[in-house]
Amino acid sequence: APRTDRSRGLIGPSQFDLIKPGAHIIVVSRGSIVDEGALADALHSGRVAGASIDATDIEPLDPKSPLWDHPNVIISPHSSVESIQLWERSEGIFKGNLRRYVSGKELLYVAEKKRGF
Repeated sequence: APRTDRSRGLIGPSQFDLIKPGAHIIVVSRGSIVDEGALADALHSGRVAGASIDATDIEPLDPKSPLWDHPNVIISPHSSVESIQLWERSEGIFKGNLRRYVSGKELLYVAEKKRGF
């Protein structure tokens, strides 16, 4: 998920109010998509039973964040993306795009800078 003005805080208080009580939240995309204050409130109230957070709005997560002290929160260092498959897939995309470039074809997975991703 891209980090854009439209995606920032996409999951906030009203979304936490809609989920089934006792749900668990897993954040592995962009930390800015989840309103961390609203998540902390939902955890404190018991609406959310637990969270696993691999991406935060500002990395590393502020040492003063209440998420650090919650017993049902696991925080990892934004490493969920790392895998052997990631490197194999990235290599395949690179080689494919190199072939496309040399033959004058349109590249795949080009960033849309005007859209912010």
